[in-house]
Amino acid sequence: MTRHGKNCTAGAVYTYHEKKKDTAASGYGTQSIRLGKDAIKDFDCCCLSLQPCQTPVVTPDGFLYEKQAILEYILHQKTDIAKKMKAYEKQKQAQKNDSQLESKSEEREKVEKFKTRENSIVSKPINPFTSGQNRVGEKIRMDSSSSSSAPSCSGPVASSSKSLPSFWIPSLTPEAKPTLLKKPDRYVCAVTKDVLGNSIPCAVLRPSGSVVTQECVEKLIKMDMTDPVSGDKLSDKDIIPLQRGGTGFAAAGVELKAKEARPVMQV
Repeated sequence: MTRHGKNCTAGAVYTYHEKKKDTAASGYGTQSIRLGKDAIKDFDCCCLSLQPCQTPVVTPDGFLYEKQAILEYILHQKTDIAKKMKAYEKQKQAQKNDSQLESKSEEREKVEKFKTRENSIVSKPINPFTSGQNRVGEKIRMDSSSSSSAPSCSGPVASSSKSLPSFWIPSLTPEAKPTLLKKPDRYVCAVTKDVLGNSIPCAVLRPSGSVVTQECVEKLIKMDMTDPVSGDKLSDKDIIPLQRGGTGFAAAGVELKAKEARPVMQV
């Protein structure tokens, strides 16, 4: 358990910080953390690529996706499955070859054991006068071969360093002119032209695919249940609330807490 501070040795209060620290160190219980702004996507970003959508599509639950990202994800999954299947077939063939090699090696070991047993029955006499001379000759030949194969270090060492070529950056030349900035595009409501953002609840109209604010839906569209862009009749299913992001301090349409369930200590 975490020790109290030097000036609080007599205190019986178990602080929240000490409790969190002990929980993290013990490895038991559910650990939760509040997400920051960087961990939450904006309302106009794809749920797969987390980048602003160019060709957006929305699910019935209000989750926004990039059409190209969906196709790339499906293609990536097919390619990944094909790679895994190929690797599995290769592993299966390797296991089959290993089993065949093991069976052959077992047979070879049996043959070698049989040969050693047969050779050990009849022993050849050893001449003590010639065996020592052969060993000395082998040692001399080994010493001479090792001395002749030693590499020489007298030659110079070649350097393989290469210098990077110099180049010019067009935007830093004296003749370069500052580029003209364009007015940034902003998402607005298709009816009221109000600026859209993470702090404004939005909805998608299914017939026309237009994005409007929830305030416009409540005050204008639900009065006659007609799409103001296409003129089609709307039902409750045709108005899809768009899932939006938020900040780490304000609630929105997403879960702002991440939880990790760990084993529970039982008495």
